[in-house]
Amino acid sequence: MLDLQRLRALHAVAVHGTVGGAAASLGYTPSAVSQQIAKLERETRTVLLERRGRGVRLTEQAEQLAATAQQLLAIVERAETELEERRGLPAGRLTVAAFASAARGLLPAVLADLAVRHPALDTRLTEVDPHLSVDLVARGAVDLAIAHDWDIAPLPAPPGVEQAPIGEDLCDLLVPAGHPFAGRASVRREDLGGERWICQPPGRVCHDWLVRTLRAAGCEPDIVHQADENPTLVALVAAGLGVALIPRLGRGPLPAGVVEVPLDPLPVRRLYALWRSGAARRPAIAETVRTLQAHWPAVSARN
Repeated sequence: MLDLQRLRALHAVAVHGTVGGAAASLGYTPSAVSQQIAKLERETRTVLLERRGRGVRLTEQAEQLAATAQQLLAIVERAETELEERRGLPAGRLTVAAFASAARGLLPAVLADLAVRHPALDTRLTEVDPHLSVDLVARGAVDLAIAHDWDIAPLPAPPGVEQAPIGEDLCDLLVPAGHPFAGRASVRREDLGGERWICQPPGRVCHDWLVRTLRAAGCEPDIVHQADENPTLVALVAAGLGVALIPRLGRGPLPAGVVEVPLDPLPVRRLYALWRSGAARRPAIAETVRTLQAHWPAVSARN
């Protein structure tokens, strides 16, 4: 008989594309995931993973087995949901995916609150890009995702995925202290042409929003520096290397030499919680969403 945990490991590799990504989502070490896959290969007498450069590729047989594993895991999820619903209390493991600034600025207090009030609930956090997190929910790799979109770049939820709003996060223009914008009460988007920009790489939500916004205002952005993490972007602004648009959530105190200037109109990104429709009745989902919404006013007030 096939072992469910080994099938879960194979499914995670199929979803994340790497053994390391699968391990992070499951809370295992990469070697533990590799061992699970090796045991599954012996059980099935089938080669499941093939080395490709530094990564791995699922064989055709593994792809078929991973698809079956997804169906089995969905059945298990429904059974666990029904049991938890009958008990009426949040319990069991809840895997949560969140983008970086939410993982830093919102989730620590939320997860700590849940741990105190619901000791039978075992929450596990994974930091991922918001575009990826929605797909992870749809494919059953995580139970709940915290994602965001922008006023001009909405984030669609695929069929079978439900969502609820958490709150709105504001975004400011950060400039070096000696910049001409530093002494202004606000800056219009139409005035942003000709600036040297610091932002996240292409494909990230913030990068795409910046490009769309400036082009809509008749400006072609000159992006001179790119980095994944907001603290790095802020450090580059502090060094006088350009300007950046950075949301307030999880940003932290600004260093000396960086000035926050509001844009007119002020950019807004909306935070959402997303989960699979089949798990909507699960008390752990409902309670976590309520806790996220309850904590947001205090988090927003600090930003």
